[in-house]
Amino acid sequence: MFSLLGWLYHLTASLCCNDGSFTVSDVPSGSYVLEISSPTYRFQPVRVDITTTGKMRACVVNYIKTSEVIRLPYPLQMRCVGLHSYFIPRETWGWSDFLNPMVLMMVLPLLIILLLPKVFNPSDPEMRQEMEQSMNMLNSNQELPDVSELMTKFFSPPKSHGKTGGGVRGHRGGAPCAS
Repeated sequence: MFSLLGWLYHLTASLCCNDGSFTVSDVPSGSYVLEISSPTYRFQPVRVDITTTGKMRACVVNYIKTSEVIRLPYPLQMRCVGLHSYFIPRETWGWSDFLNPMVLMMVLPLLIILLLPKVFNPSDPEMRQEMEQSMNMLNSNQELPDVSELMTKFFSPPKSHGKTGGGVRGHRGGAPCAS
């Protein structure tokens, strides 16, 4: 295995041992973020500060709470946090998926249309008379105009009274004409 450590204008590489450990030497003083890239495992980034005297301090990088500092002991031991999950498992269908409002708005009227003729028999004379009485009670005022008549009168073009284009022509002057 091969490890590569790089920063601006300086690149350091080292070989990994059989146990996965590696050593990076001749690193200039400064502050660095050590990130391990793996296609299968996730690792937490570590910030490494190196002073001019060669003293090293390592702490876990926390992007959410930047004031929280968790120091790590030397030598650094990087443990994987978990596996990468590249794919999200597909959701499965359940009976509760059919209880959304759109499905209920389609199913309930269909049930009413299918079950109402079974419950109500329109050929029964008593039931027919009862229905007519209830309809007459709702439409008790016969002087009220029908909605369809109102809409046709409102949206129909106006009717003209008289001849179109005809009429008496006058002259164009300012004073009335004497005949």
